[in-house]
Amino acid sequence: MRSDIYKLGIVGKGSQYNRISKILRKKKISYFLYKPNNTKYYDYKEFNKLKNCEIIFILSPNASHFNYINKFYKNKYIFCEKPPVNSKKQLSRIKKISHKKIYFNYNFRYSTIGQILLNLRKYKLGDLLYANIVSGHGLGFKKEYKKSWRSNIKFCKKGVFEIVSVHWVDLINYYFKILKIRKPSLINILKKGSSYDNCYSKIYIKNNCEVDIFSSYSTPLVNKILFIFKNGLIEQNNNFIEIRSPALNLDKNNFFKKPKLIKKIKICFTRDYQLSLEKSVNYFLNVALNKKFFKKKDFDCSINSNKLIL
Repeated sequence: MRSDIYKLGIVGKGSQYNRISKILRKKKISYFLYKPNNTKYYDYKEFNKLKNCEIIFILSPNASHFNYINKFYKNKYIFCEKPPVNSKKQLSRIKKISHKKIYFNYNFRYSTIGQILLNLRKYKLGDLLYANIVSGHGLGFKKEYKKSWRSNIKFCKKGVFEIVSVHWVDLINYYFKILKIRKPSLINILKKGSSYDNCYSKIYIKNNCEVDIFSSYSTPLVNKILFIFKNGLIEQNNNFIEIRSPALNLDKNNFFKKPKLIKKIKICFTRDYQLSLEKSVNYFLNVALNKKFFKKKDFDCSINSNKLIL
């Protein structure tokens, strides 16, 4: 198919491209692929083939997002991987553009835990008191990690913080509104590149509530999530999520017991991630293909989540 009749163009051919291209093929949507190299963002002969596309997916390394947004935002629908940009100067420019045709892919909003947080009132758990999030896997042990942009501080200044932790930062900010983030502790444990493969960060939200986040590329696969509310718990231990309430639960001897289980959900983390991504892409396509506009609230939250990690 000739490149000038494609409706959709993709910038970048990495792991996220592999996931999203499967979603597009499933929906029988054709696209033109532009693959930038590591030394320059534009091969103008190839890049100009994107000009007739109405929809652009920016799936390139984080450091390149601003350049591509700047090229396309005036007359195209844009799906851009998170975070939008990686400097305060770039952010000050991006937040001035119209929200109507640009979407940032914080797909954890569509994850199982994200949808539970969306429906918190249903479970009557009360105010959030504390949360602890541990999310890690062994990407740093893979041979390809060393040559990946994720391990290169030139392309990924804050390492795993701006790739993994940012999802949780956005989710907390989206539902609870973050007041402040303490400067994260960034560590390069494996020394497989110049960027950081471990991160610990502390978040402060209203009512003096704190959230601790640990993200890593140098651990076994682990996903342990705990939200403690005034009247209950949400707890994920790898493949199970439990919702428990009320806070007061006593045994026959009047000793405290764990709150009663009101819902238990079995999940596969990798499958849950893929489904959340598919829902995010489907939402974007529904808006873009039907010439609708994105919500300003979502744009503002995405920009604010980006600001919090800079």
